[in-house]
Amino acid sequence: MTFFSIRILMKKGKEIRPHIGIFGKRNSGKSSLINALAGQDVAIVSDVAGTTTDPVSKNLEIGGLGAVVLIDTAGIDDEGMLGEKRIARSREVIKNIDLAILLITDNSIGEFEYGLIDEFNKLDVPYFVLHNKSDIYPLSDSTILRVDKELSTVILGFSALNKTSIEPLIKQMRRFLPETAWKPGTLVGDLISYGDTVLLITPIDIEAPEGRLILPQVQVIRDVLDHDGVVAICKEREVDAYYKRMQPKPKLVITDSQVFLKADASIPPEIPLTSFSIVLARQKGDFQQYIKGTPKIGALKDGDRILILESCSHHVSCDDIGRVKIPRWLSNFTGKKLEYDIVAGLNQIPRDIHDYALVVQCGGCMITRRQLVNRLKPAIDAGIPVTNYGMAIAYVHGIYDRAVKPFINIGVEKADYL
Repeated sequence: MTFFSIRILMKKGKEIRPHIGIFGKRNSGKSSLINALAGQDVAIVSDVAGTTTDPVSKNLEIGGLGAVVLIDTAGIDDEGMLGEKRIARSREVIKNIDLAILLITDNSIGEFEYGLIDEFNKLDVPYFVLHNKSDIYPLSDSTILRVDKELSTVILGFSALNKTSIEPLIKQMRRFLPETAWKPGTLVGDLISYGDTVLLITPIDIEAPEGRLILPQVQVIRDVLDHDGVVAICKEREVDAYYKRMQPKPKLVITDSQVFLKADASIPPEIPLTSFSIVLARQKGDFQQYIKGTPKIGALKDGDRILILESCSHHVSCDDIGRVKIPRWLSNFTGKKLEYDIVAGLNQIPRDIHDYALVVQCGGCMITRRQLVNRLKPAIDAGIPVTNYGMAIAYVHGIYDRAVKPFINIGVEKADYL
């Protein structure tokens, strides 16, 4: 009998639209900036320093920019023990944003601002400086030169009371937002040609939402259609009969990872086969790190602790993929007594990253690429192997080589797992 223990932490997942963080000292006008961009009062504004105490996300549709998430943060100069906690939470936001806007007033850039800039640079987050309240304290030429020379970015004069300030600000936001924040890259478009058929195998089980497909399935369907392909879809129970009738045969088959074995048995070996999770792994994660880390599953030992990262907070079933199936499959495959921490959403990891022997990340359909990359960065920097739901499932079921072959040619020794 195989034993394993599980610890679960949950927090709401994030949205996949671009995330923009607003940073600055107390009363620098961060909330006023958000209201100006929204064209309405969506953030509380007060003359009292420290009105915003925790990061607050606002989903907005901004003219000339589109759908974004603006994150209003606490002042970086907050005081006291509670203030230190607020500052720490604001700094955590940096890991999850695509762009930072640093507000200053009165041409003042000091240690608080430089501390934030160091964090932006460490995480490779693009940023620019916004000189707020320029109607009261005009932006000076010396500050413009200083920002250009010392920070290698731009500074823009701004007043929340002056509507003419909005368009130049939106222009800078468009300029600094990385393209990957808007266009994360194709899922399968580079694997198909005009008119090719992609067969999707989608189980409808206890975990499937009522009356709709799950997001990765919808994303793949749209990507195939965007690249002038044809989508065919069926459940795993119908795949044998349907495949026999299919003409022409599919250029690619994508399955839910949980029915990998059934799909592998039903689809002839000459037809490329992969999973929704692996498709997302290539688009959003560090695919080479996944390729490098997945075979380390075979080296797990008794007492090793596994970190499972699930980036959304879906309804949990009695046979949940991240909380039940993957721990069971890993423990059965290795024959070892393993321990598991499961963190949902973007919650804090409960232990030092060095306590883990392996990190297993979901596909990340509900978060941005930057959020996923930064989520895994501590493990990769520490040399901890990382893998992905679909790749781990394929590995323990003995079909890893086939599952990743559509994307990369690697010499994986075929193991007798079955």
